[in-house]
Amino acid sequence: MAEHKLQVEAIERGTVIDHIPAGMGIRILKFFQLTQQQDAITVGLNLRSKHSSSKKDIIKVENTIFDVQQANQLALFAKDATINVIDDYDVVEKYQVTLPEAVIGVLTCPNSNCICHDEPVDSRFYVTEDTPDVTLKCHYCEKSFSQRLFVELK
Repeated sequence: MAEHKLQVEAIERGTVIDHIPAGMGIRILKFFQLTQQQDAITVGLNLRSKHSSSKKDIIKVENTIFDVQQANQLALFAKDATINVIDDYDVVEKYQVTLPEAVIGVLTCPNSNCICHDEPVDSRFYVTEDTPDVTLKCHYCEKSFSQRLFVELK
């Protein structure tokens, strides 16, 4: 019988973001500024997936628990991602991300004439899923943009 080893070290407490499409892990780290904290972050890139033949990325963030709103913003990058909340090395909560109805204060409107560039207001986008694409509509300038524009920016 073959011995199976973890490819990425376990964490005592924190959040594991699993089933990230290969190549998106680094973008998620940058976009959500996860590297600006002091706690350990473990990143696995291009790992074998048990559930499919494709590769995946995984991110483990120690001592940080994502709330559902934060986790659902990940759906813009990884619509099939799974969030595992870890406590004492055990998974105490597990859920799939879903696209949020709105994304507030996270994205920058690509329209350079939009008021959110010059005024001290949080950006606000309304999210709609138009298979196979996701569209984000700015609350202020009312222009719509493909989710791919935001994912590929950083």
